Amino acid sequence: MFSFRKKLKHDIIKWVKCMLENLNEKQIEAVKHKDGPLLILAGAGSGKTKALTTRIAYLIKEYGVNPENILAITFTNKAAKEMKERIEKLIGKTNLLASTFHSFGVRILRENYERLGYKSNFVIMDSDDSLTLVKKILKDLGYDPKRFSPYMIRNKISSNKSEFIMPEEYKNFVHSEEDDIVYKVYKKYQEILYRNNSVDFDDLLILPIKLFKENEDILDYYREKYKYIMVDEYQDTNEAQYILIKMLAAKYRNIACIGDNDQSIYMFRGANYKNILNFEKDYKDAKIIMLEQNYRSTKTILDAANSVIKNNTFRKDKNLWSDKGEGEKISFYKSYDEIDEVFYIIRKIKELISKGTPYKDIAILYRTNAQSRVFEQELLKQNIPFRIVGSFYFYSRKEIKDLLAYLRLILNSDDDISLIRCINTPKRGIGPKTISEIEANASNYNTSMYKAIKDGKALEFKKVIEELKEDLKSCTLTEFIDKVLDKSGMRMVLKEEKSLEADIRLENLEEFKSVTKNFEERVGIISLEEFLTEISLVSDIEEYKDDPNRITLMTVHSVKGLEYPYVFLAGLEEGIFPHRNCYTPDELEEERRLMYVAITRAMKKLWITSAKKRMIYGQESPSVLSRFVREIDPDLIEKINKEEKEQVKKEKRVYKEDRVFNYGDKVNHEIYGDGVVIEVTNTILTVAFNKDVGIKKILKNHKSIRRV
Repeated sequence: MFSFRKKLKHDIIKWVKCMLENLNEKQIEAVKHKDGPLLILAGAGSGKTKALTTRIAYLIKEYGVNPENILAITFTNKAAKEMKERIEKLIGKTNLLASTFHSFGVRILRENYERLGYKSNFVIMDSDDSLTLVKKILKDLGYDPKRFSPYMIRNKISSNKSEFIMPEEYKNFVHSEEDDIVYKVYKKYQEILYRNNSVDFDDLLILPIKLFKENEDILDYYREKYKYIMVDEYQDTNEAQYILIKMLAAKYRNIACIGDNDQSIYMFRGANYKNILNFEKDYKDAKIIMLEQNYRSTKTILDAANSVIKNNTFRKDKNLWSDKGEGEKISFYKSYDEIDEVFYIIRKIKELISKGTPYKDIAILYRTNAQSRVFEQELLKQNIPFRIVGSFYFYSRKEIKDLLAYLRLILNSDDDISLIRCINTPKRGIGPKTISEIEANASNYNTSMYKAIKDGKALEFKKVIEELKEDLKSCTLTEFIDKVLDKSGMRMVLKEEKSLEADIRLENLEEFKSVTKNFEERVGIISLEEFLTEISLVSDIEEYKDDPNRITLMTVHSVKGLEYPYVFLAGLEEGIFPHRNCYTPDELEEERRLMYVAITRAMKKLWITSAKKRMIYGQESPSVLSRFVREIDPDLIEKINKEEKEQVKKEKRVYKEDRVFNYGDKVNHEIYGDGVVIEVTNTILTVAFNKDVGIKKILKNHKSIRRV
């Protein structure tokens, strides 16, 4: 027996030594901390997940803590699964609870539904169900959903719940007609949820808090059950999550939170970075451990990140360092425009590939989804495999497909597929029943659905299309897109929604005007038919689904938690990064944290680019260099020399001088040959070419056309 115990003790000592041997001093300090509040401030790439999972394993193996008394909380199911897998690699199978906040909330509600007045079979509504309910309530209350956006109201309800503001409390914040509508809908919304034995996603956090506040015995049960609580990504917690954790940890105070205040980038989702900054106020005896050694990046990259983030006021000071060597300087390229920017980046990518770098080691980052378009188009043309993470390809996005459906229907009113897609987009009260009736009439008379429309709201839609057909005759493609967005109602609906998702969709639609503008400048032809032909070739993107070796394109928000040996960060201009919707000091600091996240994704080499001018929403505008570039220590930056710039320089695509044409002038076009001017407007020439070419509308100042 003695020898068995001796062997067991020896095995445990060996296991503990093995567990700790790949950790640095600060990580070991965090792992060995047993009782009392602990805050681990873990910089980017500092091995925080390793420290957290090892600590949990250490509590179980070395300190003998029952796994059932440990609660590990994170934000995604993927992260929770990964956390448990890493722990079980260290100690074997365990009944430890590793969960998301919302999954934990569901568990509490399932175990205590009766105390809240619910039945065991309560239903969790998804976001679509929630929106449908808001629309119904608006209708029942007699409000016009076109005037008061259901999306906006749903988002405000969610925001209030995240901040633990219930309808009776929200009543105190009513200062406008819009606020009053939100209050009435919110109040009715909660009543209906309860009556229907339903909860929404936000309730999964709100109701457990309510349960705990009203039932001390239940709260005490969970406090006894979960004596050790660990929270990952603590900087991303909202008010409700903060309250829930604080209530659970109040008795034993064995709470360990890990995160990085410099990587708090989800304020738009309700995250409150102050939760991590206030940890020491909440727990005055808290132990604070900083993980500052970075295992990902070179010293140059980290010094750049540090020099930017130190300009933020509301943060805990730390300084990332690395033993991976100095590394290459950050390359900065100031391009002529966004096309020049893309050409430069692709040229550098080709250099990397020629030296044996796999495509998967390369990432292109940008601030907004709309910026992906120019990269998609050029990478496709040059047959370079890529993938987009966290979003759809530009031409696959719903709002772009909706707009293209309008354009195709305007060009060809017999296109039933396009009509079905856009006739009720945005919502205009034309439901499946009406569409089925139109289809039946079209079939009976052997005609298109468009021609079969005779009355009702569908006829109003038809009148809009006819108006747009007339508009097409007298304006450029870019001007025409504006008219489609306005007359269809697409722009107005998205503006009124007042949500982040709506803003992104609107940005993409406005970016489409840059597509038409580039087409006009390059081709000179004002032809919707030719434009749509070209778009169909570009939009049919081969997604290289079977090839994992692809360049990654993504927004900076999507890249958090990831790393790449080679990173290109594009569009570093004021109004883009930092974003133009950044108004307050808090919002600016969040943008700077986003820049910090972007820089620290790079392992070996970082390129940053900006443009002197940029096509934004179809308008060419001069650009101002982002303040974030100016905040990087100049000694860390290598500016691209003139010789290299010359290698990526391209021809000017448009003649800027105004040229005079008159009715009857003979002209020559580079592609279509000789013709005669038959109509002149401020910007457009209508030219009659030979019968094989026909009549074409051409930009008056385009390089392709000249008088003869």
